[in-house]
Amino acid sequence: MGNLRAGGIVSLPIIDLYRGHDECRRAVLDAGKEMGFFQVVNHGVGEQAMRDVSALCHEFFALPEADKAAFYSEDNDKTNRYFSGSTYETVVGHKYWIDCLRLGCTIPVGSSTRDWPDKPNNFRQVVEKFAVQTRSMGMELLRLLAEGMGLRTDYFDGDLAGTDVILGINHYPACLDPTTMIGLPPHCDRNLLTLLIPNKVPGLQLLHNGEWVHVEPLPNAFVVHTGLALEVLLLY
Repeated sequence: MGNLRAGGIVSLPIIDLYRGHDECRRAVLDAGKEMGFFQVVNHGVGEQAMRDVSALCHEFFALPEADKAAFYSEDNDKTNRYFSGSTYETVVGHKYWIDCLRLGCTIPVGSSTRDWPDKPNNFRQVVEKFAVQTRSMGMELLRLLAEGMGLRTDYFDGDLAGTDVILGINHYPACLDPTTMIGLPPHCDRNLLTLLIPNKVPGLQLLHNGEWVHVEPLPNAFVVHTGLALEVLLLY
């Protein structure tokens, strides 16, 4: 399904959710089984919502350190926190060169966002709107996958998919010595689906036929990755 181009760049399967239901169901299932990665267009998340949340996140990381310090925590069990990967050593002796803002949002939106940052202005309103729209799209994909696997449509509703959205907002500052740093190590996501917004800075790679290749994202599309738990269901 994926087209590997010269230079180690993979063009992911593209799924248009405006297409017919049966066509989308087959496409999502095939892409999930064959690559575990695909891109979604006409996904129902507004372009303005995507632009607004990206801009707000850039503004957050550009805030003075004093404004972010109160939200900083190295407690891995804390749902809402801001932290730096440079505090962790990797197995190869490098350090992670990444800052991350991690936020949990219960759907329907309620008191779960009260512990979110209150800067920049309108941060909570913009991210809440984005989280609601994104989860709606993610649940549609899960229902298509469930049907494709011969399960009831609402198989992933409720406790399996949960009512929470976890937003991981990664920032990779300019690095003076990239030979001593790494963005993120090779890993599998533990959740059912990961929905990624591409930006202007390339860097996403996936293991395809035993080779690490770069992903070429489409503008205004979401890159979708099936997490480890879902991969087990798809492959077995």
